[in-house]
Amino acid sequence: MDASAGAEVDPTVPPGAPAVDPDSTVVGSSTEPHRPVAQVMQASPAAYGPEAVTPADSAVDGDGGVPSGHVEGKAAWRRLFRMGRPRTTKANVLGALLAVALGVGIATQVQLTNERGLSELSQSDLIRLLDDISARSNRLDEQVRELEERKEALLSGTDSSGEALELAQQRADTLGILAGTLPAQGPGITVSISDPDRQVSGPVILDLIQELRDAGAESIDVGGVRVVASSFVGDAAGDLSVDGRSINRPVLVKAIGDPNTLASAMTIPGGIVETIRQKGGSASVNESRSLAITSTHTPKPLTHAEPSQ
Repeated sequence: MDASAGAEVDPTVPPGAPAVDPDSTVVGSSTEPHRPVAQVMQASPAAYGPEAVTPADSAVDGDGGVPSGHVEGKAAWRRLFRMGRPRTTKANVLGALLAVALGVGIATQVQLTNERGLSELSQSDLIRLLDDISARSNRLDEQVRELEERKEALLSGTDSSGEALELAQQRADTLGILAGTLPAQGPGITVSISDPDRQVSGPVILDLIQELRDAGAESIDVGGVRVVASSFVGDAAGDLSVDGRSINRPVLVKAIGDPNTLASAMTIPGGIVETIRQKGGSASVNESRSLAITSTHTPKPLTHAEPSQ
């Protein structure tokens, strides 16, 4: 019996056409068995571009195959670019804003620090500084005039020996006052420091002495001890000493020099008086037109230095 006799004839298929398997797919003029889409993509990746190939799809079994996820050429560079491209997240945006704010704050602080100076001082402070500068200028002018007069007297030849002896004596007296070997008197100031809690330490007294020297003090006495170039200030468990001699509290400091200049150096904003106040103490500054310092310093014999020939 003919097998085709029992089969149904499709009227749309012309006579003599080849039979088509219902499970096959027509592609062009040829037929091939129907396969899933994933198998088609794996079979021909070039048709979908290199980006369509994933590490799972590009894996090749076998000992000599291409490693899993292997990409070459432009596709590799594109994948590297996508991996390194920054991602905009809330954390990144917040970090950028904080960095910008910090930079602006630092720049503003630097600018304010550079602009600080006389512009921040009050009118009274500016007047005080101007008075100090004027006083120093007048003192220097007076010293210049005295030196010129001495020069003229020595060059004139009139009683040159007596003039030279007098100048030598004046120089000896000046050196004796500066060295602390002679008593001194003249205008100046007194600074009385009250410190109930004993918080005014040795470094504060040392800063006070340095400020007086910078302001032109010619002779200084701290608690009855004459201060000279070699003097040192000690502090042991709150007990003050100068050159090894104990200093009682309240501390009384005497300084001979221009009273206005010395007082301004003590009371200037951020100066010694304010420092003592911050430590819980108090300091009073009194100007005097006639101040006597009777304490003297006994120089120690030199063991290393000697006059140069």
